[in-house]
Amino acid sequence: MDEQPASNAPEYSVSEISSAVKRTVEDAFGYVRVRGELGRVSRPASGHVYTDLKDDRAVLSAVMWKGTASKLTFKPKEGLEVIATGRMTTFQGQSRYQLVIDRIEPAGVGALMKLLEERRRKLAAEGLFDDARKRDLPFLPKVIGVVTSPTGAVIRDILHRLSDRTPAHVLVWPVRVQGETSAAEVTRAIDGFNALAPGGAIPRPDVLIVARGGGSLEDLWGFNEENVARAAAASEIPLVSAVGHETDWTLIDYAADVRAPTPTGAAEMVVPVRADLVLTVDDLARRLTAAALRGLEGRRRDLRIAARALPQAETLLTTPRQRLDQATLRLSQALESGTLRQRSRFDRVASRLTPRLVVADIKERDRKAKLAADRLDRAQRTLRDRKAERLRALSARVTPRAIERLSAQGNRQLVQLDGRRERAWLSSLQMRGDRLTQSAKLLDAFNYRRVLDRGFALVRDQEGAPLRSVAQLDAAAQVSIEMADGRRDAAVGGAPKTEKPAKKAKRVTDARPVPKQENLFD
Repeated sequence: MDEQPASNAPEYSVSEISSAVKRTVEDAFGYVRVRGELGRVSRPASGHVYTDLKDDRAVLSAVMWKGTASKLTFKPKEGLEVIATGRMTTFQGQSRYQLVIDRIEPAGVGALMKLLEERRRKLAAEGLFDDARKRDLPFLPKVIGVVTSPTGAVIRDILHRLSDRTPAHVLVWPVRVQGETSAAEVTRAIDGFNALAPGGAIPRPDVLIVARGGGSLEDLWGFNEENVARAAAASEIPLVSAVGHETDWTLIDYAADVRAPTPTGAAEMVVPVRADLVLTVDDLARRLTAAALRGLEGRRRDLRIAARALPQAETLLTTPRQRLDQATLRLSQALESGTLRQRSRFDRVASRLTPRLVVADIKERDRKAKLAADRLDRAQRTLRDRKAERLRALSARVTPRAIERLSAQGNRQLVQLDGRRERAWLSSLQMRGDRLTQSAKLLDAFNYRRVLDRGFALVRDQEGAPLRSVAQLDAAAQVSIEMADGRRDAAVGGAPKTEKPAKKAKRVTDARPVPKQENLFD
């Protein structure tokens, strides 16, 4: 076999040549800006972002490490034209070169504005921006929820302006207001405030403020995300958008119930000035008092006018008095004429009343009585004959079997009646027992000893009669005091004098010992 001629070209290992290529590429392209369209975009669990930059003739692989990807102000997606800044390097494991992106941004404001306008038209077509669904802010909210960064100047400006106007309880939900995670955190904050139950351990806000300071379109891009706009539109709590300055417009401004030009302006919108409220209330109170006084004075004036229009009381009684006098005169005359008429009628009747007429009337009445007695006797005999005939007919129908059947029926009815009598007696006894129990409770409630149990005392004289006044107490020399736990005798010192203070009366008791606190008149 022929030997190959020796060569003086150096030999490299695969790792050496790969490292040399890597150094050459990194030295030559240590800082580059590449404009292109994003191809496929993948984000594995590690948080890194792998994508392709392409134009109509070539494709360049690119990678963004997790730290850079977390600071993105927009979400990279396929087809978006961007400008990427970074450095070129190689991936030795696959002999492939790639761009390590340190910063990426859409290719000018025009692309972002186009994307923003497409989103705005889409959400507007769904009705998320309609004025009919927007709600009014509460006049004087007790709890205000603020979605913003807890370390920025925005929250300090809001709290300062709230304290100057009308202080309220403020709940702050801390979020990032810039970067790739900003939209998701703002969405969770809005949904979280709405998920709070009214009356729970954490009070539910009456109004929400989503606030951020000014910035570029890229800085505010988190508030242009679709999920943020949908969360603002779906919020059951009235929401105020205070993102950026007055000239900055984001999608959350369209979806919110109210847009504030600045975070400070949002604080001014949600609460009124307390001093103005106090002045308004005072003015309304003065107007109410003045109106009441005017109304009262007007009614007094109307009453005086009506009183002057009414006649005097003496005038009102003159006509009824005259009618009473005339009726009295007519009554006296009517009594006299009536008496005369009745007397004349009596005389006419008496003149016709003679002994012969009386005797004739008596005989006529006696004749009628005899006729009636005869008819009654005949009727009794006829009735007796009918009943005797009916009794004979019934006797013929009565048999021992019929008697037995009637007896059994009577016994059954007797048993039923006896049961009803027993139940009625028990019911009456139960009702009377209940009435007795109620009466006993009522008697016990009216017992004076129940009053003694509440700390009162009953004072009696020597005869046992209760004393109801100080005069009776002064007249008694010896009294008996009854309390809830017993009775004691006590001596009364008499009525106090007005000229000098009454001397302390000596205590006189009977043979039984009397505790010092029970001698009320000592």
